[in-house]
Amino acid sequence: MTCRSAFLTNSAVVSDLFPAKDFDHWAATYDVQVALAGGFPFEGYAAVLNKILAEADPRPGMRVLDLGTGTGNLAVKFAAAGCEPWCVDFSLLMLLQAKEKLPGARCFLANLHNPLPLSAGKRFDCIVSAYTFHHFDLAEKVELVRGLLHRFLMRCGRLVIGDIAFADRKAQEKTREMLGESWEEEFYWIAADAVPALQSAGLVVRYLPVSFCGGVFTIWERLD
Repeated sequence: MTCRSAFLTNSAVVSDLFPAKDFDHWAATYDVQVALAGGFPFEGYAAVLNKILAEADPRPGMRVLDLGTGTGNLAVKFAAAGCEPWCVDFSLLMLLQAKEKLPGARCFLANLHNPLPLSAGKRFDCIVSAYTFHHFDLAEKVELVRGLLHRFLMRCGRLVIGDIAFADRKAQEKTREMLGESWEEEFYWIAADAVPALQSAGLVVRYLPVSFCGGVFTIWERLD
């Protein structure tokens, strides 16, 4: 039995600007690097995770879907609060790190560009994600969020996303200029653009900045 066979997978092949192998190489050192990191892109990393937890309002017995779980740092917090974490990542080696921390968690090897390998009708009290959605452009973000809320979230549940985020384009440009050649171009959240786009899709959104390059979006469906 290979390690890969220990996880349910979605097997479709997609073109991806951020291949899983890049994150496989990072798995062994990820926790140390984010713990020691200062400045862009992980300024406020621990505070972002804690804010996701607070916004999710965890309670014992809640079923929580963690998208892009990585090494399981966010899922561990929900498990400690008595929740039942379901962990999804597209890097096998990252997911194995998460499984070591959370032996009882359900883990799924999946790329979010593809349908999630979850049984039909499976619903979660809360869906969370940390440092994953900046791999999708704004249109993809909105489409993915709408699909997740419609297919996997309990009524009155919420989706909480913490990620690399800037208040507006001016704030992003300031950071780009500061970093110079060290800047890496990805689909970072611009709250001034993302919040209206999500609202136009019929969603309620609350954005909470945490650091100059990190913030948390809490999203739910309008029920009126």
